[in-house]
Amino acid sequence: MKSMSIKNKLNRLKPHLSHESKNIVQINMEQVELEDFPYREVWEQNGVLPYYFDGDFCLIREKEYSIYEKHGHYAFAQFYDAVEEWNSANFQHPLSAAGHQPEHFFFFDTETTGLGGSGNLIFILGSASFKGDKVHLKQHILPHPGAEVPLYKSFLESVDYKTMATYNGKSFDWPQVKTRHTLIRDQVPKLPPFGHFDLYHASRRMWKHKLERLKLSIVEKEVLGVERKDDLPGYLAPMIYFDYVQSKNPEGMIGILKHNELDILSLISLYTHLSFQILGMDVEQTEKERFEVGRWFSQIGESASAKKTFSEISEGTSLDALLAKHALAFEYKKQKKWTEAASLWADVAEKGEAPRNLEASIELAKIYEHREMDIKKALQYTTLAQSIYHEDPTFQSKDLNSEILIRLERLNKKLK
Repeated sequence: MKSMSIKNKLNRLKPHLSHESKNIVQINMEQVELEDFPYREVWEQNGVLPYYFDGDFCLIREKEYSIYEKHGHYAFAQFYDAVEEWNSANFQHPLSAAGHQPEHFFFFDTETTGLGGSGNLIFILGSASFKGDKVHLKQHILPHPGAEVPLYKSFLESVDYKTMATYNGKSFDWPQVKTRHTLIRDQVPKLPPFGHFDLYHASRRMWKHKLERLKLSIVEKEVLGVERKDDLPGYLAPMIYFDYVQSKNPEGMIGILKHNELDILSLISLYTHLSFQILGMDVEQTEKERFEVGRWFSQIGESASAKKTFSEISEGTSLDALLAKHALAFEYKKQKKWTEAASLWADVAEKGEAPRNLEASIELAKIYEHREMDIKKALQYTTLAQSIYHEDPTFQSKDLNSEILIRLERLNKKLK
């Protein structure tokens, strides 16, 4: 703290000094900066330099990768392929990069102390962006809890992008940034508006059928082919940071920076992989993954893309093919194409598994009663639905049973 006050005094005196005295001040300022920066040589060996502002400092680490390097199954250059394909796609999608160029993105991740509420400090703000044939990584580090002004000043003056990609950033990282920024907003630049791709929610849609947990480290290993070696687990980050604040020894912090670096690089590979999945560019995509892509199209109202995806899968004889037929029948129902829907549901009712076969039977009963006016067939599929309901002990819905019984009674009266 003593060197801080010296620096502030020198700053106040600076305008009143002669040209000769200014040279002396500069020398003294450099000495103060050296005193403020313990273990300087260790930091510099790891690409970390200080950033001074308003009588305090933060630390900045920068690193570059060739876009031809691989991270898991993907080279960074394949992100360019994904963006180019999005810009020529003929459908809308929440992950679409249409209207963007690769240089418009920054991939963002934080490390925090994990304390609740306003006491939760962000001590690393990390991001990566594309510049020509390089991926540029930049990490802003909080050397002690009182240095948030230079931390956010250094971060915000270097952020010049249109959209960011995070992993659970909509729920965690960016709200945390907003909270901390509010406390110092009069001293630093405003937070710029960004588009935001949260890859956690996309990953959950695509792989919840095969992954019990959707932590980034699990998605990395099971989906992206990223193998971490000698990586510090993220849950140790707060303890390591507090130890660093007390001891100033950066050894543990270097490990956390490398952990954060891998998280950020994985965001690039993950966005690329998700894009390849949705755009039909992944030659190793499974039927189940294609089905999830189709469901996503259906839920966002892209019926043509949903029908195309479901139709491709439904040509097989697997359970996934029957699932696709069931989903495709709903797309035809939306368009009031009852004959096409009924044809697909007949197969699902006969060969599908619960609860799809029950749903298909009920939908067929509705079509034949209200659209085709074929009471016998409507009664046939309602009876089948009742049989399926009572044979499967997993069905517990009394409302559904009542609905089947009411339909049976109504159809029998119509038949008489």
